[in-house]
Amino acid sequence: MPHTTTWAERLGWPSLGDHRRFVTAIAIDAVGSGVFMPVSVLYFLATTSLGLVEVGAALSLSALLALPVGPLLGGVVDRFGAKVVLLAGNALQGVGFLAYLLTESFTAVVVWTVVVTLGRTAFWGSYGTIVAAISRPGERERWFGFLGALRNVGFALGGLAAGLAITIGTPSAYAAIVVVNAASYAVAFLLLLSVPATASSGHRPEPGSWATVLRDRPYRLLVLGQLCFAMSMMVLNVVLPVYATTVLGLPGWVTGTVFTLNTVLVGLGQGLVVRAMTGARRWRVLLLAHATFAAAYAVMALAGALPVALAVVALLLGSVVYTAGELLGGPVHGALSAEAAPEHLRGRYLSLVQLAWGVAGAVAPVTFAWLLDRGVWPIWAALGAIALAGGLVALRLGRVMPLATDRVSTRSEVLAV
Repeated sequence: MPHTTTWAERLGWPSLGDHRRFVTAIAIDAVGSGVFMPVSVLYFLATTSLGLVEVGAALSLSALLALPVGPLLGGVVDRFGAKVVLLAGNALQGVGFLAYLLTESFTAVVVWTVVVTLGRTAFWGSYGTIVAAISRPGERERWFGFLGALRNVGFALGGLAAGLAITIGTPSAYAAIVVVNAASYAVAFLLLLSVPATASSGHRPEPGSWATVLRDRPYRLLVLGQLCFAMSMMVLNVVLPVYATTVLGLPGWVTGTVFTLNTVLVGLGQGLVVRAMTGARRWRVLLLAHATFAAAYAVMALAGALPVALAVVALLLGSVVYTAGELLGGPVHGALSAEAAPEHLRGRYLSLVQLAWGVAGAVAPVTFAWLLDRGVWPIWAALGAIALAGGLVALRLGRVMPLATDRVSTRSEVLAV
């Protein structure tokens, strides 16, 4: 009987098999996170007596306090398995958000935001190990791409609910957002109980294992590439809204359209892009991703020299090109980071990748804001330099990391190279 191609296969998505609950949990988690992320500052402004500067300082301090925990959790993942850390991360976030309902002081905001941030760090510190465990070599770009697209769509759906709360603007509306988010973590926790446990070396710590990680020069280079990619991934949320509205003076609907374009393109296009790059060497895909980012930045910078109507067109075009860079680099970075790590040390290795994203999240807002305050060109020159650095790292990876020379595959066996 001939095989009938499903719509999911046509979009390049992987076969979910026994992992539907895990995928559902990721989707629910993303919706919950998407609900709160756009209103995090507004929530504390509406429900506490703190001012804008105090709220910003509390959130920044919390992020800095939690930053060193990522590498420590890597050892916990290797010792006890990723599932335990994943569940603990969900539980911590749920408890933290419930505590937000009773939070009024600066200290309380810092304490409970640290709890939430620790939970998020635990989630992401174990996420890559879980994805590597449920997928097989040759299909990991497909899995990382699919789950990244799923989270993107979840964030967008959550953002719609957040928009409703912002429109209502009452403390009760913001409190409802927090309750919904806490409930999403509880549901995700129950679904994640079915995730297969991951073990390494019988859960026995490996002597000198961190020394092994830190001596791995090719992987350190990969982490540097991840940092460049992560800095570029901050552009959509941190740079574009301010650039469009404050620097260029464009109408507010432009930013909304940019986010909508990104969500639709990632949600529907990620699997298709992975399928299109099948057979390409990984390092070349990463190089192309950074070159695509650089092209997008050039188009967006050009918008600053154009009249309003043409500036809108340039910004929308630049956002489409930017999204192409995201679609190219995300799945390959995810798969390569997981596969280049020895299985018994995967938690520690991937914690360095998580640290790179944490550093980008801490550095990008203040750095990009400072550059944006200096006009049109400084921000795009700096981002162009970051894209250039990422491209040079990709070139070097092609020479020093054998897995970076492997070809992208959408099948569950490794292609010959």
